[in-house]
Amino acid sequence: MISETAKPVYLVDAYSDPVVIRIEGRASFLNSACLRDFVGQMLKSGKSRFVIDFLRCTSMDSTFLGVLAGLAFELRKSNPKGSLVLTRMGQRNLELVRNLGLHKLLTVDAEVGGANLESCNTPLSSGERGELENARLVLEAHENLVSADESNRGKFQDVLVFMKNRVEQG
Repeated sequence: MISETAKPVYLVDAYSDPVVIRIEGRASFLNSACLRDFVGQMLKSGKSRFVIDFLRCTSMDSTFLGVLAGLAFELRKSNPKGSLVLTRMGQRNLELVRNLGLHKLLTVDAEVGGANLESCNTPLSSGERGELENARLVLEAHENLVSADESNRGKFQDVLVFMKNRVEQG
């Protein structure tokens, strides 16, 4: 079990089909950019099927969930159409996904046939990002949540306004 103080990390198996990503610790705005960038690289290399293992994910924030929504939108546009499966989710994480309407965009599944969930051993690394880059990520993620389900606008209106102002100020 990963402790709350351990540095959160994504472990990946980029050579499997589907590509497997395992979350170790907290998935948040602090580490969502590297996941988004990794999936983008995989799409460019022709990979379009992804499984994210949540067994060791201790918690998630709205930015991470918005990044997931954005990835689901990208995968829908890819040719061939891609897929994103969330597996081995705990009850609390599953509630968060459902409360934000993300279960309509991606697949939430307890079992993933054919995916070796223990094959992940390569950690994703993320370079330092500036405050403006982080603000853009948070804004985009929350806009994705509103695109996923319009009822999310009220939940995140303050974040959207604040981040939009921050990005516009440069």
